[in-house]
Amino acid sequence: MWRRKLFTALALCLVIASAVFAQQDKWNELNQEVVKLNQEGKYTEAIKIAEKALEIAENAFGPDDPDVATSLNNLAELCRAQGKYIEAEPLYKRALAIREQALGPDDPDVAASLNNLAELYRSQGKYAEAEPLYKRALPIYVKALGADDPSVARVLDNLLKMKKQMGNKEEASECEECPQRIEPQKQSR
Repeated sequence: MWRRKLFTALALCLVIASAVFAQQDKWNELNQEVVKLNQEGKYTEAIKIAEKALEIAENAFGPDDPDVATSLNNLAELCRAQGKYIEAEPLYKRALAIREQALGPDDPDVAASLNNLAELYRSQGKYAEAEPLYKRALPIYVKALGADDPSVARVLDNLLKMKKQMGNKEEASECEECPQRIEPQKQSR
């Protein structure tokens, strides 16, 4: 009798695991399609697929899973590319919150979310909101990946662009020189 119950439980576990893997594969395929369509500038098509990927991620992995954050970020990027800033902001913020909770405040994916939200604010001319996000992302990347990592350069470049947009040429020139001077700083929480 107990062998039958054990066999049934194992079979059920295999069925569930198989379904989760199938959902993961489908989610991956959809995300690849979103990236491709985004690169081609086919935003309307990409948004529909990104929304489907988000739905799959929430249902298969739970609402607080890092894969959900990835889907949210992809959808937010598409909204930002179309100038739909009001729609993009809560998506970026939710992705950031999920990543901070699931991965911790010093994870490179958290830094990516910080940079993406900062880019949204920079696009809107909200420099006071963008700057602290860039400055928080930098030491996370440096600590996790090293000062020579392309992610560090990307954030620095974004910060430099913002400083130039603000007309602050002195600080912009300092940003051009700062990859060597960045020191990981302990994040205050």
